[in-house]
Amino acid sequence: MAEDTAAAGPAAAPPGAPLDKRTIRLAIGALALGLLLASLDQTIVSTALPTIVSELGGINHLSWVVTAYLLASTAATPLWGKLGDMYGRKRLFQTVIVIFLVGSALCGISQNLTELIAFRAVQGLGGGGLIALSLAIVGDIVPPRERGRYQGVFGAVFGASSVLGPLLGGVFTEQLSWRWVFYINLPIGVVALAVIAAVLHIPVRRTSHRIDYAGMAVVAAAATCLVLFTSLGGTTYPWGSAVIIGLAVLGAVLVAAFVVIERRAQEPVLPPRLFRIRTFLLCAGISFIVGFAMFGTLTFLPTFLQVVHGYSPTLSGIHMIPMVVGLLISSTVSGQIVSRTGHYKVFPLAGTGVTAVGLVLLHQLDEHTATWVMSLYFLLFGLGLGLVIQVLVLAAQNAVGYQDLGSATSGTTFFRSIGASFGVSIFGTIFASRLRDRLGPALRGVRLPSGLGPAELRSDPTSIARLPAAARPPVLHAYSTSITAVFLYAVPVAAAGFVLALFLKEQPLRGSVTVPDGGETIATNPVERSSLDEIARSLSVLGSREARAGLYIRITRMAGLDLRPATSWLLLRLEQRGEIDSAELARHTIVPLGVITASVVEAEARGYATRAPHPGQPLVLTDAGRALVARLATARRSVLAELLGDWDPARHAELAALITKLSTELSGGEADHPERGTNGPPPAEKGTSA
Repeated sequence: MAEDTAAAGPAAAPPGAPLDKRTIRLAIGALALGLLLASLDQTIVSTALPTIVSELGGINHLSWVVTAYLLASTAATPLWGKLGDMYGRKRLFQTVIVIFLVGSALCGISQNLTELIAFRAVQGLGGGGLIALSLAIVGDIVPPRERGRYQGVFGAVFGASSVLGPLLGGVFTEQLSWRWVFYINLPIGVVALAVIAAVLHIPVRRTSHRIDYAGMAVVAAAATCLVLFTSLGGTTYPWGSAVIIGLAVLGAVLVAAFVVIERRAQEPVLPPRLFRIRTFLLCAGISFIVGFAMFGTLTFLPTFLQVVHGYSPTLSGIHMIPMVVGLLISSTVSGQIVSRTGHYKVFPLAGTGVTAVGLVLLHQLDEHTATWVMSLYFLLFGLGLGLVIQVLVLAAQNAVGYQDLGSATSGTTFFRSIGASFGVSIFGTIFASRLRDRLGPALRGVRLPSGLGPAELRSDPTSIARLPAAARPPVLHAYSTSITAVFLYAVPVAAAGFVLALFLKEQPLRGSVTVPDGGETIATNPVERSSLDEIARSLSVLGSREARAGLYIRITRMAGLDLRPATSWLLLRLEQRGEIDSAELARHTIVPLGVITASVVEAEARGYATRAPHPGQPLVLTDAGRALVARLATARRSVLAELLGDWDPARHAELAALITKLSTELSGGEADHPERGTNGPPPAEKGTSA
């Protein structure tokens, strides 16, 4: 991915007056609605799938309802990101919402599974843009210093959608119709469109790109061929048939063509040099495995719960919650531990190991398994996924140079998306093949009602209710063993992830490599952001943390001054505002008046500030104070630059501009005051948290 220029990246200040907080909140709310649409549609369909295939038929191709969305969104995401840079993001964001809503409406009126799969691909084209553009727009409207809090909002949206998706899918399916799984997007999308049109005003800063259309098209075609190969082989067509062999050969040729195209492209989708970096290669492989296991399981567990255990769609969604909660808890905890210790290798090892154990336990499920046992197994499996999913992007970012930072971010999640597509497809093939082989023996000797045979039982699980009572247990057992067999086949894949994690080489974390946000961890869509975007995100989070932990202690010492840290803060703020009234400052911050007064007294006593002669006598800087502030500002920029490690601002003008901008913004607001909420002495210095 090409680096943005300073004018196009987050370091550039928007022209004109900045957006007020209310407008920003409304815009962020609309962007969050867009993210909610895209992230919900990755999971909301899972609990509706058994009902969908019962009505439309074609359980052999059930997995493609999920795979079509994943493949389309994965292929489209890099395109939307670059088009947004070139032509402005507001109109493009409105366009992808419309595409997504059109796809949703078409999915809702689908009359057969083929139509639904095709329209899910249309939805995926819009969904990829929703995730990529909404995260990029935050950089257009929110200053670097404030981004941390809004990134938390988006992380919460991804987390909530992961929990609510299966549950809402069940509720809509049971109480209304499975079609409402798609129709519900329409009112939410219309609200998002209206708010975006009314309040989102983004300065258009065009950046030229050489879009790698050929690379995007070829990688999408290659993935489609290989997924078709795995999903149709052994079910629709024999493995030795001309169709299956042709798909395999064509997929291999397209992969080779993709490699050639990427070597020649000016802005490749995946720069070939990344694959010469051992850590990135290992992280990409483990990400593929995590996506494979996660979405393969998410797709087929609702079918197990509804068909084998007879739960309603709503209850099946509720039973899925322990797995998602386990994922969210372990990903959050592991991220916090990595931030505090700087050590990350243990988590991919533990995560892939626990995931493998979880898959073995899921294989033990049958029609007689108690509810609490299933919930425990789901929780353990989710904990395993969460332990590994959080740190892979972080490890990849830490291993590459600045110019490849954005590519490493999107590349890691790209492989997770491709893994998800393959996992759902291969799990579907195993399930369909096993079910076909086991239904025959289960029905041997059973007198079936007219019009009901093995083919009907495979295509419509609800037809099991038409069987004689004595014939139902063997059929349910056939369904149970067919579904749980896929989890056993996934165990060696997870074990391969464990082996790959053994070869990860732990490197000291750069100061500006922080725990990724929800867009990079919970979502499967590769998030298209430039290297500068990634630095801005990291420094905004780390900068505010540094400020709370003693930023002004560090910059005061670095400047070689014998001042209270609070006085340094006051002088920098004074330089930014021109003049300050102590009482007014106390009213607009949470810093106690006593702390501000003590800082004012010190600044005046040292000759760095004085009272202006006009009414109110506000505090203003003296010439000595302005000279001192220059030293403090230089020290503050140095503290932030230190966090970049070997990403040298001297070699990248846009990095230097971002450091200067963030440094200036850190002097304003109460959140970065070193003595907020206390009248006591300055806190002891704390080390940098990474």
